[in-house]
Amino acid sequence: MSGKLFLRAGALLACLGAAPCARAWGCKGHQAVALIAEKHLTPEAQQLVEKLLAANPMDPRLKRWCGNATPDLMVDAATWPDDVRNERRNGPWHYIDIPRGKHKGSLEEYCGADGCVTRAIEEQRAILKDKSADPLKRAEAIRYIIHFVGDMHQPLHAINNGDNGGNCVPVRYLHHEPLKNPEHPEREDYSPNLHQIWDTEIVERDMEVLNPHRYADELDQKFRAESAAWEAEGIHVENWAWEVHERAESDVYDAFSTKIPIEPDVKPKGCSDNHHIGNRMLAKHLVADESYQMRAAQAAEKGLAEAGMRLAMILNDAAKTNP
Repeated sequence: MSGKLFLRAGALLACLGAAPCARAWGCKGHQAVALIAEKHLTPEAQQLVEKLLAANPMDPRLKRWCGNATPDLMVDAATWPDDVRNERRNGPWHYIDIPRGKHKGSLEEYCGADGCVTRAIEEQRAILKDKSADPLKRAEAIRYIIHFVGDMHQPLHAINNGDNGGNCVPVRYLHHEPLKNPEHPEREDYSPNLHQIWDTEIVERDMEVLNPHRYADELDQKFRAESAAWEAEGIHVENWAWEVHERAESDVYDAFSTKIPIEPDVKPKGCSDNHHIGNRMLAKHLVADESYQMRAAQAAEKGLAEAGMRLAMILNDAAKTNP
């Protein structure tokens, strides 16, 4: 295993638990979403965002997962919710557990008492659109919205198969074999795993030598024709979640040559739960090879482009009532 992947593996193992790891798309993916959105902001929305973020800066003492602040306020905001996730205990805001095999309908039954990403987006939209609200809360609402729209478009943040959002599905990624966490072998935690490779490896390998700015430019150009249709459809957060859920079915789980059956709708606290889901999935010897990478990269690119366009739509809509 390369040093780069080994370090990521350690970080992913540290955040395994009852919920999927919050860092969907990794640093560069979230930054690309913000950069795509910036290209489609109205002047009013750009002014609103810059004014609120500049006047209400982040705590300089906060340890930033993605490194030091960047001059671009939206890019810097894109990863802030991960930095405060544990402190604020709002991990469930980053995803929604729609069971595999489910189709259109209300998402309310899948959004627990602690919330979910679709509800969080709507709640933060309401705060942002309320010009009488505390400016600090409105600035935080922008940061949450930027991040959560990105999160929701990572397929494994919109599906559950009794496997902690794919964290309990060991996979061989290209030539990297899944290894068990040596510190806690009883947990059946492995890396690489399905959630991990979709969070970072697939996107960053697709980016190759590009930085997030150039990657955002390429994706915005590639999906320029589709983006007009996405904008015309309007803001429908639950519909977006269902679209991403269907993408998870087809381009995440069904893309393997080995069939992954639909598991009972349970939320295991660890990978040794659900009848040893971690070891059962390991025994399937799932391989995310070059063919899988290519298909997954295409799905990820579309998800990032959609997220960027839809984020711009939300911010533009908020600016209409807050000129």
